[in-house]
Amino acid sequence: MTTFLFARAEEFIWKNARTLDRHRFAFHFKDGSPDAVIAALRAYQNGDGGFGNALEPDIRCPDSQPIPVQHALEILDVTGWDDEMVRRACDYLVTITTDEGGVPFVLPTVRAYPRAPWWNTDDNPPASLNPTAAIAGLLHKHGVEHPWLAPATDFCWTHIAQLETLEVHEAATVLTFLFHAPDRGRADAELDRIMSILLAAGLVAAAEDAGYVRKPLDWAPTPVHPLRRYFTDAQIEANLEAVLAAQHEDGGWTIPWPPVSPSCELEWRGWVTLNTLLMLRANGRLGD
Repeated sequence: MTTFLFARAEEFIWKNARTLDRHRFAFHFKDGSPDAVIAALRAYQNGDGGFGNALEPDIRCPDSQPIPVQHALEILDVTGWDDEMVRRACDYLVTITTDEGGVPFVLPTVRAYPRAPWWNTDDNPPASLNPTAAIAGLLHKHGVEHPWLAPATDFCWTHIAQLETLEVHEAATVLTFLFHAPDRGRADAELDRIMSILLAAGLVAAAEDAGYVRKPLDWAPTPVHPLRRYFTDAQIEANLEAVLAAQHEDGGWTIPWPPVSPSCELEWRGWVTLNTLLMLRANGRLGD
């Protein structure tokens, strides 16, 4: 069954996914070169060092935006770190950092281009934990030294300590920061507190829940993930069965939010399908 599932998903990716995600698929499943992934990612990096050009598929803006920097670092984290690409991205972050020490969620340049309705901002957006925390966390993970990082780290600590409620995307970025922040005692204490808020607020959905919700495997996709200890084996098993059953006839997995356009939907589905395969393999559902 899993062999057929994989074959259908692979066909979907080759037919529909972006060049970047086809190279990522080849890297993970076909002994593909990490250099090919980095070369494809480089096409999304602008002259200012930031990333745009719909690397975040819901933002059709060619100009650099903060969230695509996060996505670029997430890709490099897995496929191979490129110091020069990261240095240029950090130089860009300096240019959009507010006096608070963090970067905004989205910049006003987004308004000139097609985008999902939640990508909006005022003329002078404030700094936001999303994506500052995720970016800082990934930079700490790889031991990056850059003038942007220390003020951003201070910003994250200050604002994480003030959190009493959480929005789901903000929570994900905060967790990335806490996984990798160098002050482990402080980070572990905040991690327990943040997870208590997250669980009490019902931000972890059951396997059978539909819609735009995050389930146990969205929070803890691998058995060795730091958050796996917060979920029971039964919760994980139910989630795995639901994921297996959700593969579409065309071989891909879908998205639970309205896309900007048909091509945007296929870009997202390629991304989601690849990540689903990686999650299934990590949990022993694809075999070797």
